[in-house]
Amino acid sequence: MFQLGNTIVSEEIIEKDFLCNISACKGQCCIDGNAGAPLEEKETEIIVDIYSKVKPFLRKEGIDAIEEQGAFVKGDDGEWETPLVNNSECAYVIFSDNGTAKCGIEEAYNQGAVKWKKPVSCHLYPVRIREYTELTAVNYHKWSICDPACALGDELKVPIYKFVKEALIRKFGEAWYKELEQVAIEHTKQ
Repeated sequence: MFQLGNTIVSEEIIEKDFLCNISACKGQCCIDGNAGAPLEEKETEIIVDIYSKVKPFLRKEGIDAIEEQGAFVKGDDGEWETPLVNNSECAYVIFSDNGTAKCGIEEAYNQGAVKWKKPVSCHLYPVRIREYTELTAVNYHKWSICDPACALGDELKVPIYKFVKEALIRKFGEAWYKELEQVAIEHTKQ
């Protein structure tokens, strides 16, 4: 672990390789698990504000779940998250013709309907953020469904921090990311 400002960052972020291999996993991270996508407090307001613009991109099952449970819910851990369809996939998930799970919010963003890409937790994955009173932990979340992404990242030599560069900058800013790059350069020299 190393500290950058008010963050404590796992060395795995710079040591491990990762590159999403959506053709292998079919977006399984959006449909498996025991909870919805984590949402920051400010994201709960955004998701409510954009719902009417995102709704045309969603599946009936997702719309039904959102309209029954709300645009976001409080999870078992007391944190905000996206609602689920049948305690399984995220209510905002849509599927491509070949069955690959995609984000309906991101599809609305890609089509120019909204200016918000998706929850930062989804954008950051496989990086998970945990807020503490004075520090924020930045960790790698290893999940077996992402084994193909680890293999592809290893083959192409793409460290996690480079794979999620845009999301890390979105979350922590350009200066923080440049500092992370410097730490990574020094770390890999060892």
